[in-house]
Amino acid sequence: MALLSVADALERVLVQAEPLPAEEVPLAEADGRVLAYDLKARRTQPPADVSAMDGYAVRAADVANTPVRLKVIGEVAAGRPFSAALGPGEAARIFTGGVLPQAADAIVIQEHTTRDGDFVEVQKPANKGRHVRQQGLDFRAGDKLLARGHRLTPRDLQLAAGMNHPLVPVHRRPKLALFATGDELVPPGSEPGPGQIVYSNGFALAALVRHEGVELIDLGLVADKLDDTISTIRQARVLGADILVTTGGASVGEYDFVQAAFAKEGMALSFWKVAMRPGRPLMHGRLGAMAALGLPGNPVSSYVCAFLFLVPLIRRLCGRADLTVPGETAALGCDLAANDERADYLRATLIEGSDRPIATPFPTQDSSMMAPLAKADCLVIREPHAPAAKAGSYCTIVRLTR
Repeated sequence: MALLSVADALERVLVQAEPLPAEEVPLAEADGRVLAYDLKARRTQPPADVSAMDGYAVRAADVANTPVRLKVIGEVAAGRPFSAALGPGEAARIFTGGVLPQAADAIVIQEHTTRDGDFVEVQKPANKGRHVRQQGLDFRAGDKLLARGHRLTPRDLQLAAGMNHPLVPVHRRPKLALFATGDELVPPGSEPGPGQIVYSNGFALAALVRHEGVELIDLGLVADKLDDTISTIRQARVLGADILVTTGGASVGEYDFVQAAFAKEGMALSFWKVAMRPGRPLMHGRLGAMAALGLPGNPVSSYVCAFLFLVPLIRRLCGRADLTVPGETAALGCDLAANDERADYLRATLIEGSDRPIATPFPTQDSSMMAPLAKADCLVIREPHAPAAKAGSYCTIVRLTR
């Protein structure tokens, strides 16, 4: 199968992916979830004219000329409205959030008054509407304030609560099953034997996908055996995974069984091998309703492919519109040689320049090197057959989130 471009591969990953069905969840469980429907206000906020300050509710006409002495006929606190209307020469003691009495149209703050028993002396005028939060200042019933496809933030939850929504309609979280293959892999904290290495890919992938809002099913490490690989794939299907992600075993070696296992299970292969570096042996297909993504085993390849392909897939299933991290222009911090037929995604540091950010790729870009990836701020994108580029010339980057 010929190498696909990155753009064509991403299109194939997304073409059959649709947002998952909606469900209603309590506000306390909705942070980071994606709205399945527009959300409209169920009430007006504030529901009436209320005071923005502690002081006295007055008729602006009565305090146009000061000092003036007014009779205090009552008190208004938040949640305890005052039923009577103000007459000429009258005022009501009021506290922040209190509903203005009828005929009152201004607030005199308490610092501009002197209380004397049942009377208050107002020392400074207050124009009509002064320190009054008018009905509907924030929003009105029926206003669409949160749109379908929006990922809810803590501020949005505050707004939704104020709109009087105890539950919000969001897309179901995707279930993502993850396993790694490799007889050479041992868990962190182990003492690796001859030829063994410490397993690391899954920890980065798990953190990445959890941040995107998935329900993770960690199926652990799987031996380099066809039957074991098939059994684990079946387990993912039984558990109802929407996405199955494997790392390692997707190449062409005699101990790489992932593709063979997928074939045995009847996977409709979409592609295998992409014209990119790192990440050439990337595999994608479907097993019924479950999307499958076979990531390379090298740590950098695994992460970069997940960042470029898996994250957009998750976002599509979650109902988001912002599927990819937008590219931006930066200046190169070093010279780069001409590129070959594959797109390069170079790990780079990023500093702010006078005109635009300066991106400096690490001198060694081996796909096994985790330390440069951890230090990287962005990926510098080099298109296939890009000519040599000098330091200071423009390049395209994507920032590595989190």
